[in-house]
Amino acid sequence: MPPPLPPSLPPHLRRRCLSTASHDPPSAARAAEQHCIRLLERSSTSAAVLQSLAFLLKSGLHSNPLVLTRLFASAASAAPALLEPLIAALLSPSVPIDAFLVNTLIRAHATSPLPSARLRAAAFFPLMLRSSVLPNKFTFPFLLKACAALPGSPGVGLQAHAAALKFGFATDQYVSNTLIHMYSCFGGGFLAGARNVFDRMLKSSAVTWSAMIGGYVRAGLSSDAVGLFREMQASGVRPDEVTVLGVLAAAADLGALELARWVGRFVEREGTGKSVTLCNALIDTLAKCGDVDGAVAVFQGMEERTVVSWTSVIDALAMEGRGKEAVGVFEEMKTAGVPPDDVLFIGVLTACSHAGMVDEGRGYFDSMKMEYGIEPKIEHYGCMVDMFGRAGMVEQAVEFVRTMPMKPNSIIWRTLVAACRAHGRLELGESITRNLLNEYPAHEANYVMLSNVYALTQRWKEKSEIRREMSKKGIKKVPGCSVVELDGEVHEFIAGDESHPQWKEIYMMVEEMARELKRMGHISATSEVLLDLDEEDKEGALQWHSEKLAIAFVLLRTPPGTQIRVVKNLRVCSDCHAAIKCISRVYNREIIVRDRSRFHRFKSGCCSCNDFW
Repeated sequence: MPPPLPPSLPPHLRRRCLSTASHDPPSAARAAEQHCIRLLERSSTSAAVLQSLAFLLKSGLHSNPLVLTRLFASAASAAPALLEPLIAALLSPSVPIDAFLVNTLIRAHATSPLPSARLRAAAFFPLMLRSSVLPNKFTFPFLLKACAALPGSPGVGLQAHAAALKFGFATDQYVSNTLIHMYSCFGGGFLAGARNVFDRMLKSSAVTWSAMIGGYVRAGLSSDAVGLFREMQASGVRPDEVTVLGVLAAAADLGALELARWVGRFVEREGTGKSVTLCNALIDTLAKCGDVDGAVAVFQGMEERTVVSWTSVIDALAMEGRGKEAVGVFEEMKTAGVPPDDVLFIGVLTACSHAGMVDEGRGYFDSMKMEYGIEPKIEHYGCMVDMFGRAGMVEQAVEFVRTMPMKPNSIIWRTLVAACRAHGRLELGESITRNLLNEYPAHEANYVMLSNVYALTQRWKEKSEIRREMSKKGIKKVPGCSVVELDGEVHEFIAGDESHPQWKEIYMMVEEMARELKRMGHISATSEVLLDLDEEDKEGALQWHSEKLAIAFVLLRTPPGTQIRVVKNLRVCSDCHAAIKCISRVYNREIIVRDRSRFHRFKSGCCSCNDFW
């Protein structure tokens, strides 16, 4: 007798299976097997899978491992929700287990769109061992991919690696590539394991290099990713699209414009294939490296565009404060008949926020639900709070937060605190920050914000207490860091750092810059120094900020008129903003600074943000 149908099948599909599973005399077993496999290969919907299941039961094939393998594979691609109930009903102890069946189960779960299924993928490997079935070279790539989806349980991945070594498959190229991917997914602490596997390989495939480059990018080691890409070029291995995407991600992180432009030219020259995905990545990278016009040019040259393409170019314009242009692109998209999604609206609202277009932002926010049926998410509410805060409309921002249909998260509260600080509402900012500390006691930013409020109100004792509390809990403030790319090399600077080989010349240049700024009448914004120092010492502290060191270095190393591009991990302070405006005029340089939230293009003493940031 065939086993009962899975109990989780919907009633109407259960009836269909039962009506199809008639009691006609079975045909020859081989013919039935082949016919069932053909049915399953053509099954592209849940209904088709169930019809094939009915034939399988009718024909008594419920213990046939080949047919069950095909059934599970078809269910995984056509009806993922059916996979688990089918396995529960059909994978009985009477079913002969072979490597093909278990490999299919591991693969079906590892590639499932359902998170719960992906978490179960690795659990089928012990079934193979308990059944005394030897794994093969096809077992481990999907098993290791399944382990990569368990970053909180690296021990499972380590056991899988040990099994690959035991059965002699660890040196297989496909297995090694997946090992690199798995270790890099476990985080920076396991990256050495990925590199160890990489160094032992022949590295004849672009896939191998791409896996390691991607690992460095995921770990935030973009400089190492770029360095490895240079090695790949020297080794004569031709990059594929995956490699290019990884390098573009690294270039975007570093703000390495020349590298991004080189990748664009490489794609054109080598014919790697300008897919929509690659063009979208190039738009994003060029924009994050400060070449928004180049990003727009790539967009305009695309023959095919997706909503991601439109979103990428709107985000690019938003980052540089070109709100009207961003909104113009959105209107063009509407005319082209491309329906927007919730992610695109984040870009549109950000563009309005960075350009001070409050009325337009309100209109687009309201249109999400009214015109497009898109329910605003907390990210959209966050954009609106940011928009009101930047425009100095603190009361409106507070009221907007108070009437939100969901509980504000810590990001929205911190956005509100930043607005309070920028517009002198320090008492309100302190109150919000205290509440944040009570709710999120482990978050570094909350302590830093309260410490800064105390410093701005010159309450040095309270500030010291907060710093001691941070020290007790092992919480450290992220140091300001600025990065510049020069002659293919990436140089990193931290405030007051003396680790650069040319630090003495750089410091002399910074002192020269300070003298020139004073001669122009620039007065340092010592209120930005949140330390209990006298005015002279505060000026000295401002002088050595990381972006000033980076600019001094480029001034030393480049001829007059060369554009300067700086990427900073934190928001640029108001003193540096004012100082860089003066530097751009004194040295006749265009200076582009990408901080944590946007771009500033300084030229002839002015900034593209119009001092609205």
